[in-house]
Amino acid sequence: MEVKTIDVCCEPVVDVALGEAQAIDLAAAFKVLADPIRLRLLSLIATAGAGEACSCDLVEPLGRSQPTVSHHLSVLTEAGLLTREQRGKWAYFRVVPERLEVLRAALAT
Repeated sequence: MEVKTIDVCCEPVVDVALGEAQAIDLAAAFKVLADPIRLRLLSLIATAGAGEACSCDLVEPLGRSQPTVSHHLSVLTEAGLLTREQRGKWAYFRVVPERLEVLRAALAT
């Protein structure tokens, strides 16, 4: 699955008609978030106390296997919604607030 990152480019959908490229970029980002596992992962990471979460701490809350969680984290990272930092054998993830703001702003009135 090819995932495109979203650009900080878009006016609110309800204020200005989107061009084709903008619609494609936004649809790709919303498609990534349309999966319930990815939406939960984003929520878990965004609400983590330190502002980041270790991949090792995300398996149990989701009740999914480590490879499944890693796959979904990769999709979110490739879409530009998360950043990933390797520390030893574990990966730590942070939300990219600017990317989420683009999505929120696109739906704002």
